[in-house]
Amino acid sequence: MAKNAHYRVAYRRRREHKTDYQSRRILAVSKHPRFVVRVSNKGILAQIVKAEIIGDKVLTQATSNELVTKYGWQASGKSIPAAYLLGLIAGHKAVKEGIKTAYLDLGLKRPTKGSKIFAVVKGAIDSGLNIPCDSDIIPPPERINGGHIVNYAKVIDPEDYEKNFSVYLRKGMRPESLPEHFEETKKKIQEDWSQ
Repeated sequence: MAKNAHYRVAYRRRREHKTDYQSRRILAVSKHPRFVVRVSNKGILAQIVKAEIIGDKVLTQATSNELVTKYGWQASGKSIPAAYLLGLIAGHKAVKEGIKTAYLDLGLKRPTKGSKIFAVVKGAIDSGLNIPCDSDIIPPPERINGGHIVNYAKVIDPEDYEKNFSVYLRKGMRPESLPEHFEETKKKIQEDWSQ
């Protein structure tokens, strides 16, 4: 006779540390869609997802590639300023689809104060989408517009400067001009969605 006969194997995605089914169930049974933000090595993805019986349905999505191809973003697509701008685009898309409220779905990420995920949330909130979120966890304005990157670029040695900002320099942009570039791109996005 086998020991532990009542042992139940966890779902495969739980064993692989890909899904937290407890928090997912809470979000899935709510009447509002989920605001899903995923940060990878290549970029950032923001989606509005609605849970249905047959599976999740993506209502709208925005990727950091859109910043480059449509709005001429020249800096890193994984930075906090890029995350904010992506949230702005995702929020405008959601509002255009008639979505007024969404709940943040962190997946397995822990909520870290000032992280890229909350920069995306701030952008979506600024575009008119209601996402319940504590204002203390959102990055401060000087991080959202890239001021912290400018300060860092001023204090490192030239060798590290070339290495750390190679993405910016390859695209013909100096990191010191990031706040101005951020404001220009933000203005383009707002003009594009105000029509």
